[in-house]
Amino acid sequence: MDMVLDGGFADPVLQSQTVFRAVMDALANPGTVQNLVTPQSIGGSIQAELASVLLTLSDHDTSIWLDDRLRSDTAVLDFVNFHAGAPIVREPGRAAFAFATGDTHLPRLDQFNLGTQEYPDRSTTIVLAVEALDGGAALITRGPGIKGHGHISPVGLPGDFVAQWADNRELFPRGIDLLLVADGAVMGLPRSTRITEGH
Repeated sequence: MDMVLDGGFADPVLQSQTVFRAVMDALANPGTVQNLVTPQSIGGSIQAELASVLLTLSDHDTSIWLDDRLRSDTAVLDFVNFHAGAPIVREPGRAAFAFATGDTHLPRLDQFNLGTQEYPDRSTTIVLAVEALDGGAALITRGPGIKGHGHISPVGLPGDFVAQWADNRELFPRGIDLLLVADGAVMGLPRSTRITEGH
């Protein structure tokens, strides 16, 4: 329990603001890499980057979904309960934010809350830990916040990610937003971004 109580940000207000700015910048500038501040210590199997975003975006009014690996880890549950107090839901469709430790632990994107035409902002934001934010297969991005087109190459996306994302993009203004985290950084892919396979 000491680890749980000692965990979290060393300077919660300042560091949460820093991470929040990084997340907002990542979503406003899709495909760019923004540095995160990570907690001094964390409980259990949650990656530092996931913990950083969780501490910043969730609170006792924010329902969150954790993948099976996280949800079965008592240390992670204690960490979330103590530092965020966020209610944990088992159904992806009820989550405001979802946290996954890897693509094999992530349900299909359309299993999450896709929002409604009246309230598209009520959809789930997924935070997915990937192996790396570059070095994988080349993808081309287009859309708001991207001048011309951009290139991204994360390692650790679901095998049929481009197809799933195309379906998600078709729902606009509904649809999920995606944050990829790795190596102390975050990359944002909002629902407005078009993603195609590159060369």
